[in-house]
Amino acid sequence: MLTSIVGINWGDEGKGRMVDLLSRDYDIVCRYQGGNNAGHTIIEDGKKYVLNLLPSGILRKNTVNVLGNGMVIDLKHLYNEVNNLRAKGIEITPKNLKISDRATICMPYHVLLDCLEEDRLAGKKFGSTRRGISPVYADKYMKKTLRMGDLLELEKLTEKISDIVEWKNLMVNGGYKADKVKPEEIINWLKEFGLPFKDYIVNMTDYLDNEMKNNKSIMFEAQLGALRDIDFGIYPFTSASNTIASYAPIGAGVPFAKLDKVVGVMKAYSTCVGEGPFTCEMFGDEANALREAGGEYGAATGRPRRVGGFDVVASKYGCKIQGADTIALTKMDVLSYLKKIPVCTHYEIDGKICDVFPSGLALDKAKPVYEYVDGWNCDITKCRKLEDLPKAAIDYIRFIEKACECKVEYVSVGADREEYIKL
Repeated sequence: MLTSIVGINWGDEGKGRMVDLLSRDYDIVCRYQGGNNAGHTIIEDGKKYVLNLLPSGILRKNTVNVLGNGMVIDLKHLYNEVNNLRAKGIEITPKNLKISDRATICMPYHVLLDCLEEDRLAGKKFGSTRRGISPVYADKYMKKTLRMGDLLELEKLTEKISDIVEWKNLMVNGGYKADKVKPEEIINWLKEFGLPFKDYIVNMTDYLDNEMKNNKSIMFEAQLGALRDIDFGIYPFTSASNTIASYAPIGAGVPFAKLDKVVGVMKAYSTCVGEGPFTCEMFGDEANALREAGGEYGAATGRPRRVGGFDVVASKYGCKIQGADTIALTKMDVLSYLKKIPVCTHYEIDGKICDVFPSGLALDKAKPVYEYVDGWNCDITKCRKLEDLPKAAIDYIRFIEKACECKVEYVSVGADREEYIKL
């Protein structure tokens, strides 16, 4: 069974929570794109775990976790993330964590360039997480990066690293007038934070191919959502990678594999971290109340998330782009304080009602058309079956299914692992 768990909207939909829940039925959990520019928060037995690079299956003892070739890996961040989890009693070894030899290394100068460019843009910034993601993906396609496999022969790469650093300094020092990057500092950084992972590096194509032949089940875990995809998202306010499900086998290392199922994750309302068009955005006291009720602050950045009601137009588009077979609806419990629930049912563009998610200038001009539906206004965290829910909550689920033309399979009614309903 090959299943991809993906975000339907702008990211932060609760994918980590769903991957952690569903990973008990899978042998392998594989991250296939992105870096440490987003986080997945998992709450287990009251303990909170924030994961940026590691797959969300890392908390399960019998699950193998994979960092695929489509990822960009900040070695220092990975080193610290692994050690932080070990300090909490999580075992991480080459048996339960494997890293593709083709995954790209995100270097300190990528982070530096990301910060320098955001500072230069000032009020016109893209809302980068300042973690080097766009610069490292740009270098990947310019074929001027190091990959994890290079760590296996690091002693032979002194000249290559010096050449790359000389090239980067043309921008760091020549363009931005910042202090030059020193090759020896980069080499020392690679030794300190990269060499501890030498035994984790594998030929991922061979590994996953063999595991599939042995009928092992694989879950592919996405970072961010459909609307942050570099091609199909709200460009240029996107990530620098393909977040969609169809990229999962490619970014994992098995482009010849075919997915059996796609589970799209979305919140019962809308959130967005960073810049760019967010048509359904709410403001003022109504927005503040929703943000506080949902604890809407970025797991990786701590930034307050922009919030809005459920966006029918964007969510239907996201389900289509992801090829979602079913929906996992998260944070239903957050809406329990509302007697009336705001829903963005349409967009208005140049005075015309629009039901199709636009791009470019049309999206910039889009205005939300809001309606209010009945809320349930009571605690639902103890519900474990559909019939346990109040009628208004069931009606809300059915409304979302009809609007998105996709069946809801899971409903999250609380933050803890077991606080969910399977329909």
